[in-house]
Amino acid sequence: MPEPFNVIDCSLVPIATGEKAYNLRELKDRLMRLTDKEIMYYHFWDVLLRPHYVDPEYQNDFAAWAYHQLHDKRLAERLSIINPVNYQYMSDLRMNIIEAIEERMDEDDFTYMTDVAHPFFFLRSQLVVIDTRTRINTPEDLAEEIAGFSQNSIFYHFIDSRRRTRSGDNDFTVWLKAWGDAYGELAEQIARIDPYFTSLAELQAQLTNVIRQHFTRGTAHGWNT
Repeated sequence: MPEPFNVIDCSLVPIATGEKAYNLRELKDRLMRLTDKEIMYYHFWDVLLRPHYVDPEYQNDFAAWAYHQLHDKRLAERLSIINPVNYQYMSDLRMNIIEAIEERMDEDDFTYMTDVAHPFFFLRSQLVVIDTRTRINTPEDLAEEIAGFSQNSIFYHFIDSRRRTRSGDNDFTVWLKAWGDAYGELAEQIARIDPYFTSLAELQAQLTNVIRQHFTRGTAHGWNT
C-alpha cells in the first residue's frame, strides 16, 4: 500500500533581480541575457498565486505588460496564447517569447515608442512550503478532501510538482498510479487537465469533479475500487 498523501501548502516570496525594461527592445535584450529559469517560472506560473492578479485575458506578465503599458494588443495576444505546459525547459519558453517579440518588431506597422512610465520588472521567486500535517490515506479519501484543499496546495501539488517529480507528472497522478491499475484511468484523466488557461479555483473545481465522478461511476457499476 502506498504511503499516505502528504498535503503541503505553500507561499510565494518574490525576489527582485534589479533588471527592468522600459520598451520592447529593452525587454528583448533582457530576455536574451537573463537565463535564470526561475524568472520565466515567476512570470508565467507564479501569477496564479498572486492575490492581486486580475487580468485573466493576458495570463502571463509579458502579455499583460505589452497590453497595458506598450498598448500593443497584437503582441499581447500573441504572448498570451503561449502555454508553458508545452515546454519541457524554461529556456525554450524564453526563446519563444523572444521570437514573438522579434516577429512583432519586424512588422511594417510596428512603431518604436518612447519609454513607458511603468517598466517591466524582472522578478524571480522562492516558494516556501508548509506541511499542513494533513494525510490522505486512500484515493476515496482524496475524493472527499480535495475540495477543502487551499488553492496554494493545489498549486503546489498540481503545478509546481511537475518540475519536482521524475516523470514530470503532478503529485496526484503519481500517487494514484502507485495504487495500481484500479486507479490508472483516473490518474491519466487528471494528468490531461491543462492547468494554465484557468484560475486555481477553476482548476480545483475540475480536479474535484474528475475525482468524484470516477467514484460515482464506480458505485453505479458496482465496482469495488
